[in-house]
Amino acid sequence: MAEDNDPESQTEDPTQKRLDEALERGDVAKSQEINTWFMIAGGTLVVSTFSGSVGSGLVTPMRNLLANSWMIKTDGRALLALLQQIEFAVLAAIGVPLLMLVLAAVAGNMLQHRLVWSAESLKPKFSKLSPAAGFKRIFGKQAAANFLKGLGKLIVLGVVMGTILWPERHRMEAMVRLDPAAMLGATTSLTIHLLGAVVAALAIIAIGDYFFQYRSWFQRQKMSLQEIKEEFKQSEGDPHIKGKLRQLRQQRSKKRMMAAVPKASVIITNPTHYSVALSYERGMQAPICVAKGVDNLAFKIREIAREHDIPIVENVPLARALYATVEIDQEIPTEHYHAVAEVIGYVMRLKRGFGAGRG
Repeated sequence: MAEDNDPESQTEDPTQKRLDEALERGDVAKSQEINTWFMIAGGTLVVSTFSGSVGSGLVTPMRNLLANSWMIKTDGRALLALLQQIEFAVLAAIGVPLLMLVLAAVAGNMLQHRLVWSAESLKPKFSKLSPAAGFKRIFGKQAAANFLKGLGKLIVLGVVMGTILWPERHRMEAMVRLDPAAMLGATTSLTIHLLGAVVAALAIIAIGDYFFQYRSWFQRQKMSLQEIKEEFKQSEGDPHIKGKLRQLRQQRSKKRMMAAVPKASVIITNPTHYSVALSYERGMQAPICVAKGVDNLAFKIREIAREHDIPIVENVPLARALYATVEIDQEIPTEHYHAVAEVIGYVMRLKRGFGAGRG
């Protein structure tokens, strides 16, 4: 893990494999201030939207209960039924607001990183019992940052609350003499105003804290040159990765080979299983194999040749021999010069005869 290595040697940016492993361990960049902001913002939305309905949803059943208290039976079954009625009334009143708060909490996490399922944090780690590690956690860089962040939050919230509440001090003194119903409306309005200002102030703190937490997390994931070399060796030695690389190389080679077929001078086939495409121009020492294949690939070579009017010559032994002995972009072996020369000569005569016929 990144935290187990010497920080001074970790100078290289983490690879994608290192970042994926960190995600699997549940080690992600996360700011608690983002979660706090979403919860307070959700609470502000709930208070501003549902304060009236929640109040009436709770007051009306309680008022009816008190008005008809003389009718309440005191046996166990009746009291149990009454308790259930009260539970239903409370859930009906606060169910939607609670759901909104839950969604706000989930959104605060999902905004920072994708969903992670990991039991790594539940595993006991004896390194946490180390006095040196404990001292570092208490007096380290992260602890200092948390202290400064907490102090900054305290100052900012104090200034915001003072700015909002100080002009309302005389109104707040008069509230104690108001009717409870009127006082509830006045305090709700003031609370919404105060929460809105707090949400705006905490938004700045949350954004700054997230960037700080992300930078700290990214620094923890950094790797040394030795780690990068070892990871590269492991990746190269992985048979799955080797197979994938070999497959990609074969696909690129096949694509490049098929693109060269239209430039061929002749296609020699057997005629169904083998196809070898040869290119020859005046001045060349020997023809060059630009493409070859068996079965489906051989059929594809012949198909492209027909589309570009490239001559196809059936010669079973020569096609098999060339396929077995010549490589792509290589000259044909000397032992096949005579046979190939006869084929190319035949093709040249066909072209001259075709040209003369058209003339």
